Amino acid sequence: MNGMSEPPGQSSIMSRATWPKPAAAADTRQTERDNLNELITAAEAEHGPLKAEEVQALRDQLHQARREQGRSDVT
Repeated sequence: MNGMSEPPGQSSIMSRATWPKPAAAADTRQTERDNLNELITAAEAEHGPLKAEEVQALRDQLHQARREQGRSDVT
């Protein structure tokens, strides 16, 4: 017995598929940020830290690619 009101094998935690769209989108963005931070950490460990100018150039490329794809969530 799990000590909760749900039958055994069921949980009160909603699956990601049943989340409201804004919550699912926010979770997806957070996962993307987490993955990007892991890549940055690995790259910096291998090649040294990025300079502010390099980061800005990459941001500019990302923003341009998003504009070309018609995404409106560019920040």
